[in-house]
Amino acid sequence: MRLGTYLLIGACLSTTISTAWAEDLYTVTWESPSDGPSGSMPLGNGAYGINLWVEPNGEICFYVSGSGAWSGNARLLKLGRVRISLTPTPFRENTPFRQVLDTRRGVATLVFGGPDEETHVEIWVDALYPAIRVYMQSALPRRMRAVAETWRTAPRELLPEERGSAYGLAESGKPIMVEPDRYAEGVADAVVLFHRNEHSIWAETLRHQGMERWLAQGKDPLLYRTFGMRLSGAGFRSEDARTLTADETRECLINVHLHTAQTESIDAWREALEDVARTDTRPYDQALQEHSAWWDAFQERSWIHIEGKDVEHINRGYALQRYITACAGRGEFPIKFNGSLFTVDAVENGKRLDADYRRWGGPYWFQNTRLVYWPMLAAGDTEMMFPLFNIYREMLPFTESRTQVYFNHGGAFFPETLYFWGAYANDNYGYNRGDLPVGITENRYIRHYYDGALELIMLMLAYHAYTEENAFLEEYVFPLAEPVLRFYFEHYGTDDLGKLRIYPSQALETYQDAVNPMPAVAGLQSVLEGLLALPEASTRAEQRVQWERWVSLLPGLPTREEEGKTLLSAAEKILEQSANVENPELYAVFPYRRYGIGKPDLDVARRTFELRRIKGNTGWNQDETQAALLGLAEEARRGLDDRLRRKHERSRFPAFWGPNYDWIPDQDHGGNAMMALQTMLLQADGDRLYLFPAWPKDWNVSFKLHAPDNTAVTGIYRDGNVVELSVDPEIRRSRLIIMTPQ
Repeated sequence: MRLGTYLLIGACLSTTISTAWAEDLYTVTWESPSDGPSGSMPLGNGAYGINLWVEPNGEICFYVSGSGAWSGNARLLKLGRVRISLTPTPFRENTPFRQVLDTRRGVATLVFGGPDEETHVEIWVDALYPAIRVYMQSALPRRMRAVAETWRTAPRELLPEERGSAYGLAESGKPIMVEPDRYAEGVADAVVLFHRNEHSIWAETLRHQGMERWLAQGKDPLLYRTFGMRLSGAGFRSEDARTLTADETRECLINVHLHTAQTESIDAWREALEDVARTDTRPYDQALQEHSAWWDAFQERSWIHIEGKDVEHINRGYALQRYITACAGRGEFPIKFNGSLFTVDAVENGKRLDADYRRWGGPYWFQNTRLVYWPMLAAGDTEMMFPLFNIYREMLPFTESRTQVYFNHGGAFFPETLYFWGAYANDNYGYNRGDLPVGITENRYIRHYYDGALELIMLMLAYHAYTEENAFLEEYVFPLAEPVLRFYFEHYGTDDLGKLRIYPSQALETYQDAVNPMPAVAGLQSVLEGLLALPEASTRAEQRVQWERWVSLLPGLPTREEEGKTLLSAAEKILEQSANVENPELYAVFPYRRYGIGKPDLDVARRTFELRRIKGNTGWNQDETQAALLGLAEEARRGLDDRLRRKHERSRFPAFWGPNYDWIPDQDHGGNAMMALQTMLLQADGDRLYLFPAWPKDWNVSFKLHAPDNTAVTGIYRDGNVVELSVDPEIRRSRLIIMTPQ
């Protein structure tokens, strides 16, 4: 691939090729109400989210979700639903209607009626406060009525088709109960709806998994967790425990204040919620201006705007997926790959499922979760990575203790699937264990699948490379890297050559009996290489000695021969047939970057990619990113084009994907799309930055992306030429290698 020579202009750049055209990427407009929650729009402030829709009768509805709204069964629940009606109704047959989501402001606007009797309703989730704002202005006086609704009104057992949403308990054979929500009584000017966990699976999970010793050391993260909302507003009064009303007016505001916490008593939680409401003192216009400024700064931080034949769905898919990620990316817990905060009622196999349902339930799969976080680097959204980093750091003491209990050695292992406090999902650990020893799972898909933690450390090293925050090394990278690496060198023995022999092991979920699987070997190589590449001033001499010793013990990457040609292999030895649809050998390309543009043996990796067993571009399939890293522009383009056409057919919002392997909206699907497009445009590899490494020559583009060392690359490519380019700081320009779009 030849390097191109272009005119470089370090001027103040336009953020778009065509401003009016690009603005369409950031707004979603509907001119009719929806039939139900499948016709909803997402809004959120990072910790709380809503699905907003307008019913055919003109009622305004939204589900409310929260990052920390875990039930005692470790299901991520809704906080409830809010239903708002206006009297007299502004919506009648043949009345003009418009619903507009402006993702540059993080605001949804509803417009009912013609010019002489318009009613405007603004709805947004405050980016800077745990509150939802509902503001009405009307040409005619109207009476607003708001109801806090719940479908969890009495204890009930999950139906057979719902048990999968309590993954971890589904195979227990025991009833799985849903506990009811509660309304606060005797509140004159507000409505309070909340859920409180009076039971928890935490202790029984520890006992089931042989970790009774942790009962005395750990703290139950589910018991007494309480979450809910408070509806109030000037001029409003409570009609009953669930209904808020106001007299007719041309202007009114309802605030829905939100709070999640573990408290010793309901009263303590109620008082904390009241504090949230009491301290919310900013005038509406100021709060809206500050909220909109946050979203505008977010959108100005990064963008990709393409012009070309039939690319609107790619532009919109990228922009809206980044917005959806931000709506859920600043909470207490990582984004759930299987629906994020935006699950709604659904029908699967003819069975109706409520908005609390999500396939695969509450546990985190690292294979899935990571795909939401890799694109944050190039987008410049690195602050949203901390919910992921934090839960792994917080579960580390438990995982170290478990390693001692299960295997009687040091280090720490993190299962592929886990509850947010680190335990296996009980279904995976197994209920029919027979004579399995403590620590060995009944589920073979994850029995020896430990290498997700290696990729987590790679993600942390990438965060450090992009931000240059040296304190992050001491606070996150080193505390996790040392025990994760130590686990491998204490858990496994060596072969006849004195090299690490990783067995028993597996290559992802696909090859469940394998020696020296590619993801583990490539992961160990890349993690240790990344640690040794850190500045000596940021590390200690004894650390480097240990890392170098471990490097000397590593086996080579597994390869195989086919028709006289060398290919990457899923493992050194594969002892069973495949059981899933992954290509473990291509982990040497992504995420571990052992092969790629500017690296040796690119032809080996390209040949392996061409002959890969599984070809796919939905959900967590990562073909497009791997194609881009190998400089295969047409393959990446084709896959991305098709991926971003695959909207969930029953969802109205254009960036609700899925369910694919998981649920709706599928965050793996959108995260993969973001990462692929970024990687086609800009790749960072050590000190080198490759621009247009897999870019189609017929796609004009305006972009701003981020790179290591706090670098931003902004530019415009048009009709075969780079017409504007800026690298900030300018000293990084020498690292930029401009390649010829294909």
